[in-house]
Amino acid sequence: MNNDAEPNKGNATPTASDNVNASLKRRYAAERRFRRFGAFAVVLGLIFVAGLFGDIVSKGYTAFQQTYIQLPICFDAKLITGEGPAGCANEPLQLSDEALAFDRLSRANYRKLIRKALRERFPAVSGRLEKRALYRLISPGARFALREMVLEDSSLLGQRMDLWLVADDDVDMLVKGQIDRTLPEAERRIKDRSIAWVDSLAESGQIEKKFNTIFFTHGASREPEMAGIAGALAGSFYTLTLTLVFSFPLAVGTALYLEEFAPKNRWTDFIEVNINNLAAVPSIVFGLLGLAVFINFFGVPRSTPLVGSLVLTLMTLPTIIIASRAALKSVPPSIREAALAVGASPMQTQVYHVLPLAIPGMLTGTIIGMATALGETAPLLMIGMIAFIVDIPQGALDPSTVLPVQIFLWADSPERGFVERTSAAIMILLGFLIAMNLAAVVLRRRFERRW
Repeated sequence: MNNDAEPNKGNATPTASDNVNASLKRRYAAERRFRRFGAFAVVLGLIFVAGLFGDIVSKGYTAFQQTYIQLPICFDAKLITGEGPAGCANEPLQLSDEALAFDRLSRANYRKLIRKALRERFPAVSGRLEKRALYRLISPGARFALREMVLEDSSLLGQRMDLWLVADDDVDMLVKGQIDRTLPEAERRIKDRSIAWVDSLAESGQIEKKFNTIFFTHGASREPEMAGIAGALAGSFYTLTLTLVFSFPLAVGTALYLEEFAPKNRWTDFIEVNINNLAAVPSIVFGLLGLAVFINFFGVPRSTPLVGSLVLTLMTLPTIIIASRAALKSVPPSIREAALAVGASPMQTQVYHVLPLAIPGMLTGTIIGMATALGETAPLLMIGMIAFIVDIPQGALDPSTVLPVQIFLWADSPERGFVERTSAAIMILLGFLIAMNLAAVVLRRRFERRW
């Protein structure tokens, strides 16, 4: 009998508990695989983000330094004003009021002073082409620094001063190690004789890298070493300030009306559906709308922070309205009922009781909307903020650009100097965006109430 029982035991059918256990094992195994895939996706995404940030930082951190060359500049009164003795005697000069007139001093050829100092520093240089190469060691924009010095203090005329002048972008790239000296001369932007001059200046301590204040104080320029983001920062500031002024009251008022006072009918349903749909409309469509309505119909000045803020207001309104409505919904109905029970009107209930509790959530949505507006480029291209603006805007009606558009313009330039400035501007833009999003998180955690 024992021999007959063994085969039957081996052929026994699985019980229900055996099937459940096997199913649980498969589900647990599938869950573990899903977790591993999710963790792998997160790690892969972090690696890509780290690689992107690393590439931007590696290309852009050098833009925060600029190469300067020290030269003894003689503010030759004869060359600048046409009066007085030639050369420098380091003595006060008595010049006529006409010679010291603003127009004459501002129109003087200060480039000659720099070229004269270079010839004195390298007296062996001769020949027209060789002198041209020597003059290119200094940035063409350095003459404007000399002009500003003379306009601020005319007593410099006739004196000699050791000044640090901005080097040309090719020299700057060479000093920063961005140009490979070992390449054949034909494959380099800077020639062997220029490298020899740079080495001579370095040996005498007349060439140094200093903090690049130009990057933060100058506007756009065709010369990479003279280009800065001051104009773009000012344009972004005016544009975002006006966007906040226009969008926040309008969005809060709209959210308050739709959530607390509007009757539930087809009209309000239509408005709510369109608000949700507008949040998904491509940003360039808002640019086309601004071009057609604000510029062509209402005549708002083109390429100004005013028209840019109007376009960005239309783009950010849906985001702020949706966030504001969610903040209003989070306030418990008991707050409203208690206020109404003690005699407050519906408007007083909303203004003095509901809104103060909903403001943190509204501000969070507003900051996120402003961060989105700060990074927008496409709608602003359509309204002309892609123009080459040299002067820093002083108001909302001055022609200007914004930081993302400035990055777009620099990214299209082939010079290596603009590559590093593009990456540096991206770093600053990302810093602003991260700071704004952190502010939204801190604001929500500090002031938001959980009911």
